[in-house]
Amino acid sequence: MRQITQQSVNAFLNAQKFNRQNMQVEVLPNVTVLYLHGNAIAYRYNDPEKTLTIQNCGWFTPTTKERLNALPNVSIQQKSFKWYLNGEEWDGSKIDINQKNNKS
Repeated sequence: MRQITQQSVNAFLNAQKFNRQNMQVEVLPNVTVLYLHGNAIAYRYNDPEKTLTIQNCGWFTPTTKERLNALPNVSIQQKSFKWYLNGEEWDGSKIDINQKNNKS
């Protein structure tokens, strides 16, 4: 995993502002947002469930996949030009990720 990926995801999970290279973390009152090249690829809502929502904004790139895979409970694989999120085919649209068993 690239250092920029680890740093930006750590900031995102800890609700800390971050802005370096192509990654940015914005901390708002009710949500923390992870950006890649200005595109919001992940949202972490400030609720008891700590809901995590991801999307790829239409970018099926190795960099987008790496950034999203660094998030808890996210496993994106690619086969025959199709992406699979946690074993299910995924079109990159906004989807909630189960965080109940995660302690982050």
